[in-house]
Amino acid sequence: MSIRIVTDSTCDLPEGIIREHRIKVIPLYINIGPREYRDGIDIQRREFYENLPGYKPIPTTAVPGLDVFRQSYEQLAAEGATEILSIHISKKLSAILDTAQLVAQETRAVPVTVFDSRQLSLGTGFLVLAAAQAVEEGRSMAQILALLEEQIKRTHVFAALDTLEFLKRSGRMNGTLSALGSLLQVKPILKMYDGNPTAERVRTRTGAVSRLVRMLNDIAPLEQVALIHTHAVDRAMALLEQVRHLVPEGNVLCMELNPVLGVHVGPGSIGFACISKKINM
Repeated sequence: MSIRIVTDSTCDLPEGIIREHRIKVIPLYINIGPREYRDGIDIQRREFYENLPGYKPIPTTAVPGLDVFRQSYEQLAAEGATEILSIHISKKLSAILDTAQLVAQETRAVPVTVFDSRQLSLGTGFLVLAAAQAVEEGRSMAQILALLEEQIKRTHVFAALDTLEFLKRSGRMNGTLSALGSLLQVKPILKMYDGNPTAERVRTRTGAVSRLVRMLNDIAPLEQVALIHTHAVDRAMALLEQVRHLVPEGNVLCMELNPVLGVHVGPGSIGFACISKKINM
């Protein structure tokens, strides 16, 4: 039995981890003017965030076509995969899961299981890593899926945005976000848990940081923590210093959010992706 793991570029896992665990990453697309860029391949994150405020019109994002998934699954089958587990960003945030499911149903070379992470960024990434490690331990597909379902209940992602401007510009102001109001000066905090995106607002940047610290404390003790940010590494590291007492020993990942999500949240965002040791509803 040889299970291979597939995910998409919104998982935000470092390249070293992806290579080590032989994870197949399918890039989403960022459209800037007339040009199309593959996330993580054709455009660097630093370049993207530095130029984001000046892009006109605002960039858009797109999922890869059916052929991209088809070729990826068939390639893994040719390499000896006997099963494929394809784990992707929450269905509520992207259409990529629907595309993967369509191709999985058509694929004859190898059985493909498509899994909704019900998360984003490293919330998805931690699930992908857990699945890859479980494969290396020799676990079956059923065992891996059960492990992922349990981990989802302990996984939280939350971040403070510096502005609502980019959510408004991108047209992604759903009902939950609209409830935050029309003032651009508020500092919205976006939260993702078990496939449910929610939001709250804080009036100042200092207040937003304090709220992030309280939220992390509320779900402690923690099994794993990573910092996420959008072109705000100094602020992210300063935030880490405030929560050192809550963070497990060892290296803490600090990852810049992928441009596919960054289009909507804009630069200056900071937050956490974390796994609690207990289920926190």
